[in-house]
Amino acid sequence: MCGAAGEVRLDNQAPDVAAVAAMAETMEPRGPDGSGVWSQGRVALGHRRLKIIDLTPAGAQPMVDAELGLTIAWNGCIYNYEALRDELAGHGYRFFSHSDTEVLLKAYHHWGDRFVDRLYGMFAFAITERDSGRVLLGRDRLGIKPLYISEDSHRIRFASSLPALLAGGGVDTRIDPIALHHYLTFHSVVPAPRTILCGVRKLSPGTLLAIEPDGKRREITYWAPDFSRRADRSDWSERDWEDAVLDSLRAAVKRRLVADVPVGCLLSGGVDSSLIVGLLAEAGQQGLSTFSIGFESVGGVKGDEFVYSDIVAERFGTDHHQIRIDTARMLPALQGAIGAMSEPMVSHDCVAFYLLSQEVAKHVKVVQSGQGADEVFAGYHWYPPMAEPDAASVDGSVARYRGAFFDRDHDGVAALLADDRLSGREDPSLSFVAEHFAQPGAQTGVDRALRLDTTVMLVDDPVKRVDNMTMAWGLEGRVPFLDHDLVELAATCPPELKTAHGGKGVLKEAARQVIPAEVIDRPKGYFPVPALTHLEGPYLEMVRDALYAPAAKERGLFRPEAVERLLADPNGRLTPLRGNELWQIGLLELWLQQHGITGPAA
Repeated sequence: MCGAAGEVRLDNQAPDVAAVAAMAETMEPRGPDGSGVWSQGRVALGHRRLKIIDLTPAGAQPMVDAELGLTIAWNGCIYNYEALRDELAGHGYRFFSHSDTEVLLKAYHHWGDRFVDRLYGMFAFAITERDSGRVLLGRDRLGIKPLYISEDSHRIRFASSLPALLAGGGVDTRIDPIALHHYLTFHSVVPAPRTILCGVRKLSPGTLLAIEPDGKRREITYWAPDFSRRADRSDWSERDWEDAVLDSLRAAVKRRLVADVPVGCLLSGGVDSSLIVGLLAEAGQQGLSTFSIGFESVGGVKGDEFVYSDIVAERFGTDHHQIRIDTARMLPALQGAIGAMSEPMVSHDCVAFYLLSQEVAKHVKVVQSGQGADEVFAGYHWYPPMAEPDAASVDGSVARYRGAFFDRDHDGVAALLADDRLSGREDPSLSFVAEHFAQPGAQTGVDRALRLDTTVMLVDDPVKRVDNMTMAWGLEGRVPFLDHDLVELAATCPPELKTAHGGKGVLKEAARQVIPAEVIDRPKGYFPVPALTHLEGPYLEMVRDALYAPAAKERGLFRPEAVERLLADPNGRLTPLRGNELWQIGLLELWLQQHGITGPAA
């Protein structure tokens, strides 16, 4: 829900309220139901509201609690806010609204910074103290909600989207060379705190950033998953694990029903979304609205998976909506999806989510979605090889992971980038993975890969995709597979139970208690977008125009001969994950140009 923005001055000057208002206004699609701007002392906050909980004006933001001397602007939802409200009322707190927003203020006042430990939900917040001027920024454990930051010697600004920061002005928009290396290596993922721009950073998941009255900053990681085995679960049988997983997911799905508006569900027909629908039905949701999307088949590539989603919809009696997208809608939707991206995302799924969200938002304001299950329960093809003997050591697991996931090695990056655009380090992307794998708390190759993917890749690819594309249409997406209790449980599960049965073994076996077997035993699917599988026609021309545009030439990121080689054979070079190399560089330029980012790289 919503979009938040703000500025904290570091030079005793008044904040630029007009800039904060402009930042908030760019996020109108995230919060079409209301807006507000507040300023006091060195802090200004702006907000756009999507009404989900407490639909009255009492729930508006920025919310000021005059009695406590606190103000907040934030984005997200706290699923256990009612229980926290009751607990806080028992401590003598009085409430003037029925919103989860007010609960955050009271919780911060009562428990201090570590109030976040008590939260079940997704959130990115800014809380400021009236009397001291202290500001606390925070982001949820799995990074479901984003928080972007820019700063100079005079001020710190933050917002729920990167384009919002651009709207405030004064951002260093040069390309970060290390982030560019990550983008080209790590399947377009740029790990926090970096972004593709030198002047913008993002708060890492599970992190608090305190801006003290004297301007000093203090960053705290308050949560990180532990992938070690637990002694108290050492005697669990496979059925024990299946039951525990199902019980935890059942609780996660129920938590995400809290709302003062109807909650629907995205239904692709895969195991993950089908299981969520089954558990919602089990929880007593009658007439649940479910939504599936399909595209026109192109070149023999089937564009929908309705056969599976129909099985689930019929089994559980949902109010099912098949959304069929014709090719004529694809090109303008692609431009819209790029505009909705806070950072460049190469996945073709973005346009599918963008179009799906556009249609779903006509029916409901909240949906549950199955994102995250593949990273949490080892659903991808690169996890089983991580269990091979040569991946037992850190170096061996790094080599295995690089071979399966990296789009190109350092030499490949060097062959693509202009001479002066390399990061200057030997191989920053490989170093990042090696350092992550070497951290304690993950003893096997599978555990190391799952930890990296859960805390990095998942955050800056599938989860960011859900947030950006749903919020582009004022639709709130909730992801029960990223309930932190479930993630913590899955992290301790023996890797062989997760990689069994072609991946997600423990989840698939648990799902047999709820959903039809034909959905579980089907081949692994995805959001098919046939028109983007191979670049041709107007899509190819869009990429060609972007790479030959004056802005691209001035920026000078890529070797002209490398661009010409890719354009000469637009579908001939694919990454190990079957990504199109031309689309990857074209998408980056399309994003930069659409967001008005010009000038040379760093």
